[in-house]
Amino acid sequence: MAKQVTIFLENRPGRMKSISDILLEKNLNIWAFTIQDRGDFGLMKIIVDKPDQAQIVLAERGVACVLKDVLAVIVPDRPGNLEKLTTALLQKNVNIKDAYGFVCPTGKQGICYLEVENPAGIDLETVIAEHGFSILNDKELYDL
Repeated sequence: MAKQVTIFLENRPGRMKSISDILLEKNLNIWAFTIQDRGDFGLMKIIVDKPDQAQIVLAERGVACVLKDVLAVIVPDRPGNLEKLTTALLQKNVNIKDAYGFVCPTGKQGICYLEVENPAGIDLETVIAEHGFSILNDKELYDL
């Protein structure tokens, strides 16, 4: 399963830059990010090439952050595929707690990062594969 670094930040100018500076100092590459406004504070969620190292480096610098497991699902860039993926998960009563994604224009492939709650213990890799998608394991994702 892929790892996401979730960072708790004050909502003020320069905080995002300070995170990118710390990661750059250690030559860590940010592949995807999202920021959520929560008033005086916010959440920055990042996918990086070395998540364990990023979490340690940030924590050593006093940044409040945690690692979370997320599914990194390869989704071909075609209309209706997000609906198809979300329907497959809903049919198994899997709750999508958080999600973000992007499409690489050159390869026409998307990657959806999903934080899910799977109360039934469903084999998500099988469910997703049955609907024409695949989950990247750690090695596949970090070798991109």
